[in-house]
Amino acid sequence: MPPPSPPVQRREGAWRRRVQALVWRPMTAETLSIAIDGADPVSGLWQAPASPTACLVLAHGAGAGMTHRSMAAIASGLAERGVATLRYQFPYMERGGKRVDPPPIAHAAVRAAVAEAHRRRGSAPLFAGGRSFGARMTSQAQAAEPLADVRGLVFFAFPLHPAGKPSTDRAAHLARVAIPMLFLQGTKDALADLPRLEGVVAGLGDRATLSLAPEADHSFHVPARTGRKDAEVLGEVLDGVVGWMGRAI
Repeated sequence: MPPPSPPVQRREGAWRRRVQALVWRPMTAETLSIAIDGADPVSGLWQAPASPTACLVLAHGAGAGMTHRSMAAIASGLAERGVATLRYQFPYMERGGKRVDPPPIAHAAVRAAVAEAHRRRGSAPLFAGGRSFGARMTSQAQAAEPLADVRGLVFFAFPLHPAGKPSTDRAAHLARVAIPMLFLQGTKDALADLPRLEGVVAGLGDRATLSLAPEADHSFHVPARTGRKDAEVLGEVLDGVVGWMGRAI
């Protein structure tokens, strides 16, 4: 059969581009309001594929809220991999403040978001966690009182210590977390001295898994000299999350 004529090829090419645009169109997130005990309601974003295999409650870091491009990239990447997410604001971020909430308020926000995700997830297994400050507040909440029906915790760049002040004080509460934990960390993270983090994870035994992104910093950015793109690194990180969730389930 002779090859298609140029006009046919052009029509086929245009059709393929339209199909790809539909397939790769970013999944929209539903905006919602989450009531919190002892604080004003906060905003949330529910982003889910048709039949999610799992659901992750995802808290933001200290300096940027749930709509930051890093949070959006995590949520979209997980949706592409079949995982629903509920992103949410901490009260201070909802108000536009710069000083983070005291732990009791932050923990209440974590619990409220988990409860909201629990109502929306259907039969999907539930996980919780977040980036940096959000990861630490989620782990503290779990250590104080287990989060309802949460199977495991996922930490994107757990902030083990302030930059330039290596210690493990912020990890003391993790000994009281009885469910599986996944630490996703760049090897050049200034907020997590690698030998100290490895020691913390080893001390938690089978409950904890450490997944390292070589040369990545606290934002999972890698230098150009590595020949890798940040999107590639994040894709590998998210593949690891989905695989770990499957094993945890």
